[in-house]
Amino acid sequence: MSLYVIGIGGTGAKCLEAITNLSATGLLIKPGQTEQTVNLLFIDADETNGSLERARNSLNLYQQNHSLLSSNRAPVPWMQTQIKSLNLWSPFSRTSTDKKLGNFFGYNTLKQNTPPLGNLFDVLFTESEREVALDVGFRGRPAIGSAVMSQIDLQRLDEEPWRTLIERIQGDAGGGLAPKVILYGSMFGGTGASGLPTLGRLLANKLARTGLKDRVKIACVFLLPYFGFTPPVRGTEEVYARADQFLLNTEAALRYYLTQAERVFDTVYLLGNQSLSQVEFSVGKQSQRNKPHFVELFAALAARHFSLNALNETSPIFLISRQQQGRLNWRDLPETMQVKEGLGNAARFAYVWLANIAPELARAKSVGINRFQREAPWFIRFFQPNTGTIERMMGLGGDQMADFNDAKEQAAIVTISDWCKDYLRWLADFHQCEGEEVMLFKESLLTKPTGEQIIPDELSQIILGMEQDRAKQANDTISKLRTNLDRTPPLGKGTIGLAQTLYALCKP
Repeated sequence: MSLYVIGIGGTGAKCLEAITNLSATGLLIKPGQTEQTVNLLFIDADETNGSLERARNSLNLYQQNHSLLSSNRAPVPWMQTQIKSLNLWSPFSRTSTDKKLGNFFGYNTLKQNTPPLGNLFDVLFTESEREVALDVGFRGRPAIGSAVMSQIDLQRLDEEPWRTLIERIQGDAGGGLAPKVILYGSMFGGTGASGLPTLGRLLANKLARTGLKDRVKIACVFLLPYFGFTPPVRGTEEVYARADQFLLNTEAALRYYLTQAERVFDTVYLLGNQSLSQVEFSVGKQSQRNKPHFVELFAALAARHFSLNALNETSPIFLISRQQQGRLNWRDLPETMQVKEGLGNAARFAYVWLANIAPELARAKSVGINRFQREAPWFIRFFQPNTGTIERMMGLGGDQMADFNDAKEQAAIVTISDWCKDYLRWLADFHQCEGEEVMLFKESLLTKPTGEQIIPDELSQIILGMEQDRAKQANDTISKLRTNLDRTPPLGKGTIGLAQTLYALCKP
C-alpha cells in the first residue's frame, strides 16, 4: 500500500504537520510491515503562511532523521515511514499578474468587451473582493476561492507537482500496491472549503481517464469549525475571514458536498469541536501561525484508519465523539492502546534524549572520552573507546565502532535533538487549547526537558493515565535506562545505534 496526503490551506497544512509526527511513531505502518511510504502535497495560495512554514519545517526535520536512521535497519517503529514531499502548489502558480480576483478573470476586459459578463461579475463580487490581494490566500471567502479553483482544468494536472503525483500513483498501481489518496481541508474557511471538492473531483476524473480510478481509493477529511478569533476594529471595510460566519459557511458547504462529493470520495471523515479555541487574528502570511490543536491529531488518525483498514462499503462516513465535552483523555482516541504506546514511546524517548543523553554527550565532548567512558559505561557500547577492553562491546571490534569525535556523529546528535524538540513542541502545543483539558501527557514535562531541571523519577509521569505499581514506577527512571543501556545488546553503532537502542528501551 502507498498513501498520498494532500493538505489544502492553512488547516490542511496543520493536518500534514500532525501526519508527519504520527509517521515518526510508526502508527502509519500496518502491523507486520517493516516500512511505509507517504507522499505529502501542500496546496495554498498563501505561500508564506506561518502554519504552512512550520509544517514544512517539521517535515524537513523528519526527512533528515529518516535519512539518518534508515542507514541502520533496527526493529523499532521510529522513523520507519518514508515521507516523500511533493512540495507546494499554488493555484496562482502560473499567474504573472497581481494576485487579485479581477486581474485573474480579466475584469476590465470583460467590462469593456463583454458588458453582460462584467455586470454579472459586479453582482457576484464586491469591488473590495475584486481588488483585494490574494497572496495571503482567499481570506476566508469560499466564493472567491471557488471562482479561482473553478479555472483549474484536467490539463493543469499535467503540470508539476501533479504530473509526479499521477506518475507515482500509476507506478504503485502497476507494481501491485494499493494506492490511497486522502485530502484535508476546512469547511469553514476559504482555501480548504473551495479547494477540497474541486481538487478531489479533478483528481478522480484524471484517474478515471488514465484507467486507475477503480484501483485507487480516495478519502477526504472535512474539518468543521474548531477555532475562532476576534478581528480587530477597522475603520473601513476590508475582506478578511470572519469567525462569526464559520457556521454559516459550514452549513452551505455541507449542502454542496452532499451532492458533489458523493461520487468522488470513497470515504468521508468529519471532524470538529463544539467549543472554539481562540487564536490570534491574522489576514495571512507569516503572522498566521496557529498552534496545533488536538482535532488535527484526530485528523492524522483518520489517515491511519483509512490507510490500514479495508473500506466498509455500507458505511462510508465515519464519526467519532468523546466522553465529556471540554476534556480529552486516552480513552477518547481510536485504538487507544496502540496510539498511546506509539505517541508515548516517542515522547519518552525525546524527553530522555534532551534531558539527559544529549547533555551527557555534550559533556563527553568537553571532558574527553577517557574520563567520560569511566563515568558512563554504556558509552563504549556505541563509540570507539580510548581505553578499556573490547570484550565489553558485545562482539563489536574497535575498528567497527564509531568515532565519537567524527563530524558525522556530532551532526547526528544535533539532528536527532532538533527532531525531539519539534516533536515535544507539537505535543505541548495541542495541550494548550483554550477551554479544553487535554489529559494525554504532562505538559510541564514536555516544555522543560533540560538537564538540571529534570528529576529522574518524573519519567514515569510523562504519559498520563499509566497504571504502574510502585515497584515498576520506582524502576521507571532515567538512571535505570542508563543502566539498561549498559546491559542491553546495542541495535547498532554510533549515535544512530544509541538512539535506536534507547528508543526501544523507552517503550512504555
